Amino acid sequence: QVQLVESGGGLVQAGGSLRLSCAASGRTLSTYAMGWFRQAPGKEREFVAFITWASGRTMNADSVEGRFTISRDNAKNTQYLQMNSLKPEDTAIYYCASNQRVILSPTNPRNWDYWGQGTQVTVSS
Repeated sequence: QVQLVESGGGLVQAGGSLRLSCAASGRTLSTYAMGWFRQAPGKEREFVAFITWASGRTMNADSVEGRFTISRDNAKNTQYLQMNSLKPEDTAIYYCASNQRVILSPTNPRNWDYWGQGTQVTVSS
């Protein structure tokens, strides 16, 4: 089992920045990738970004490309999401995800094994 704990959410004005963290514990040696998803009220869970643990290969959703940056610290078993130029439409609960298998389609939340509890990000206009 893997436990994931997010932190760093909050309230920010449009154009501002936030940095989310996700600390993993448990059976982390087999981690293949970690990722971020978000879910706004009344909407489905949406892919934001993911990073492979060994090589650091990343992929972002088109909606956040150029504004959000995913990174990881292998020694700390922690991934980060630096969010810049935030927009009101970025308001959502942000979830950390982890996987121990190769993911052919990382944008599908059903392909991820473990989830954090989520952290609220609210962007005011």
